[in-house]
Amino acid sequence: MNMKTQLSPKKMIEFRGVSFHINDILARAIVSGISLEIPQGETLVLLGRSGSGKTTLLKLMNGMLLPTKGEIFVQDRSTTAWDPIRLRRGIGYVIQDAGLFPHFTVAENIGLVPSLKSWEASRTAARVDEMLQLVGLAPREFSHRRPRELSGGQRQRVGVARALAADPPILLMDEPFGALDPVTRTELQREFSALARRLGKTIVFVTHDLREALLLASRIVLLEAGHIVASATPQDFLRLEHPEVRAFTASLAVNPGAPA
Repeated sequence: MNMKTQLSPKKMIEFRGVSFHINDILARAIVSGISLEIPQGETLVLLGRSGSGKTTLLKLMNGMLLPTKGEIFVQDRSTTAWDPIRLRRGIGYVIQDAGLFPHFTVAENIGLVPSLKSWEASRTAARVDEMLQLVGLAPREFSHRRPRELSGGQRQRVGVARALAADPPILLMDEPFGALDPVTRTELQREFSALARRLGKTIVFVTHDLREALLLASRIVLLEAGHIVASATPQDFLRLEHPEVRAFTASLAVNPGAPA
């Protein structure tokens, strides 16, 4: 067997010439001509201004939207060939402010997908405790609380725990720390960066904050008006001369001290 082929990481997500238009109207493209491969274990950050198409790409990945043109593969299977429920249950999803069910306890929120997958109650309970410990929350203290009894940072931790509970190979995160105060946001960014390295999941993380992208990404993909205009490691990204890259890097001069 060819050694290069043997060592190549598995493609977990692949876009092949994907476009998405509102109501299939070509003049109203949200994303256009997207071709992108995301290998196993990569933390890919989708960076871009508001309206650039970042969240649309996430929704295309888990089948919440279907492409107008082109095809998307998740674990070598087209999203149109997946059962939508199975596809979504196999992908963790974290949104801003966590999106927890307010009438559920923390334990019930985290254990939701394992329960839907018919895990035994004892296995689910053990997994809930494991996930709470993983995100730095004491199970005995937090399991029985409801979301309204948590701080914003604690809700985001629970959101990450819930997304990881059924051990999905892919984790999608849509500006999960965007609504937090700067101190809590920085703490969670650093904790999540360490957690991502430890878990080895394939992660797609959406942000409009270059500092966050530089801290978390193994690769940054920059979107502008629904098109990919740059794709590079954090170190190489800062050296690119594309005008939109320059616009983002110029923001670092406003508040110096971004990670290199």
